[in-house]
Amino acid sequence: MPTLSVAPALVDLGVGLVATARDIDDFSLDVGGGFNLAVKLMIGLLLLGIALDVRVEDLRSALRHPRVFVAVTAAQFVLVPLLTLGLVAALDLPPSVALGMLLVVSGPAGSMSNLLTHRARGDVALSVSLTTVSSSMAALVTPLALAFWAGLSPQASQVLDAVDLSPVEVLVEVLLLIVAPFALGILLARTRPALAARIRPAVEPTVLVMLLLIVVGGLASNLRVGAPFLLDVGPAVVAQNALSLLVGAGVAVLCRVPARARRAITLETGVRNTALALVLALAFFPEYGGVALVCGLWGVWDVATGFALAAWWRRRPAEAAQAT
Repeated sequence: MPTLSVAPALVDLGVGLVATARDIDDFSLDVGGGFNLAVKLMIGLLLLGIALDVRVEDLRSALRHPRVFVAVTAAQFVLVPLLTLGLVAALDLPPSVALGMLLVVSGPAGSMSNLLTHRARGDVALSVSLTTVSSSMAALVTPLALAFWAGLSPQASQVLDAVDLSPVEVLVEVLLLIVAPFALGILLARTRPALAARIRPAVEPTVLVMLLLIVVGGLASNLRVGAPFLLDVGPAVVAQNALSLLVGAGVAVLCRVPARARRAITLETGVRNTALALVLALAFFPEYGGVALVCGLWGVWDVATGFALAAWWRRRPAEAAQAT
């Protein structure tokens, strides 16, 4: 396979790409440690910043409303992956694309759901509580869910068998990437509230911009090679994202919660931690670039649909929606 050079400014990050144009499963990433480390650091700082806003009361809220939390958790980790299996089979997707789709929905909710819920005039406290529970479960659930759901897919299991993935390795990666910074942020907020209050406003927006620059900059120079495969991946990603949002909306209706809570549940189910999925794809499946391509495209489309939905809801007060 021919090796493609990258932009000089990104050489220090160790980003390279190897690909053929024949099959998306031949599309492979040769990602250096610098790029991977930079993404991991930004995600860790982002989660630390989010955790600075988490209060013990947010976790106690889960105990006060167990029905909602059980329903949303089941939707996130059972119903959406199950529907994804059906989508993968119906579309007869390539192995790397199938695994990428299952990797995304094996992870926790994305922290972006909290921001989108705020913009949608939804129940932010509920959104934060749901994200906290989802992220706390990720260390155990994500590796087990990926192994389980991918094992049920004839396409995705081909990739798992080829790379001989260890669930323990995924567990360690998720622990370091999500649980450790999240726990550190909660601890800092409780023990050093004044310091947490000073750094909280700057952490999240700064990290989001840095993460966007790193990821886009690292992969933009290789867009020419990945572009021919976007038509293979795009429709599947759009369909899966729509299914996730619809599942969230359906669960919210079944839970018979107020309109503001329905918005939070819909976004919490539909918005995933695609940054985590992308890091796992780069760390464990670099030779299957289709996995990372799905995660990257999912992240872009997820944010686009989330902001569009939030903007629509923002123009429609929740009180009016509740009355109809």
